[in-house]
Amino acid sequence: MATNTERLKQTEAPLLLSSHSDGVVILKLNRPSARNSLSTGLMSALQAELDKIKINNSVRVVVIEAAGEVFCAGHDLKEIRANPGRPAYEALFRQCAALMTGIVNLPQPVIAKVHGLATAAGCQLVASCDLAVASESARFCTPGVHIGLFCSTPMVALSRNVPRKAAMEMLLTGDTVNAETAREWGLVNQAVTDDELDKAVDELAEKVSKKSPLTVKIGKKAFYSQLEMGLDDAYTYASQVMTENMLAKDAEEGIDAFLEKRAPVWKGK
Repeated sequence: MATNTERLKQTEAPLLLSSHSDGVVILKLNRPSARNSLSTGLMSALQAELDKIKINNSVRVVVIEAAGEVFCAGHDLKEIRANPGRPAYEALFRQCAALMTGIVNLPQPVIAKVHGLATAAGCQLVASCDLAVASESARFCTPGVHIGLFCSTPMVALSRNVPRKAAMEMLLTGDTVNAETAREWGLVNQAVTDDELDKAVDELAEKVSKKSPLTVKIGKKAFYSQLEMGLDDAYTYASQVMTENMLAKDAEEGIDAFLEKRAPVWKGK
C-alpha cells in the first residue's frame, strides 16, 4: 500500500510540461502557485529536457512558456533561505549559469513566449533565449537591488541584449519596464496584444522551423561566437564558417531551388 508521501508525489504536478509537434517543442514552466520561480528542481527539469533536445534532430525550434499569470519570478527565495551558506549559493548560481548558457549553446533556436511578469532570473531567462515575443501584459525587471542583492547573474544576459544605459537603469533602480519598452530596447522581438501572443509565437516558430536545420545550427553558433571576437577575428572566423556552409548539401539545394524557382528540400547535411 502506498504511503502518504508516495501518494502526494503521485498527485504532484510536474514542474515542467513538454510537448512536441511539427518540429517544435514547447516547454512550459509549471509552478504557477510559486509564480514559476526557478527552483533547483525546475532548473534541473529544464536542463534535462534541453539535453535531450540537443541530440534530437527532429526538433527544429524550442518555445519556453509558462502556466499561470506570471512568466517567471526569478529564483525561489524561500528555497534559497532554507539552504543558506556559500556552498549552496555557489551551487545554485552555477546551476543557473549552466542552464542559461545551455540555451545559448543549444543547436536549435529558443523562443521565449512571455506573459505577465519576468523578474530577475526570469528576465535572465528571456534574455538568454534567441528570440522573444511578449504580450502587452508582460513586464520585465531586475529588482534585486531592492532587497540588497544586486542582479549580477541576470546582468550578464541583460547586458548582452539591451544598451548599457538601459541595462544599468534596470539594474540600479529595479524598476519594471513594459513590453513595448522591452521591444524598443531589444530585450524582446515583438510586443503584441494578449490575444495575439499564441498566433505570433506560432508564426515565428513555423518560419524558423521551415529553414534548413543545418544552416540554422551553423548560423546560431557562429552568431554568438563572433560576438566575443574583435572585428578582424570575427570576419576571419565568419569567412571560414561561410565556406564550410557553402560546401553543405543544403546550401547547394537552397541555391539550386532559388535558381529553379522551386521550394527547397532540406536534408540537414
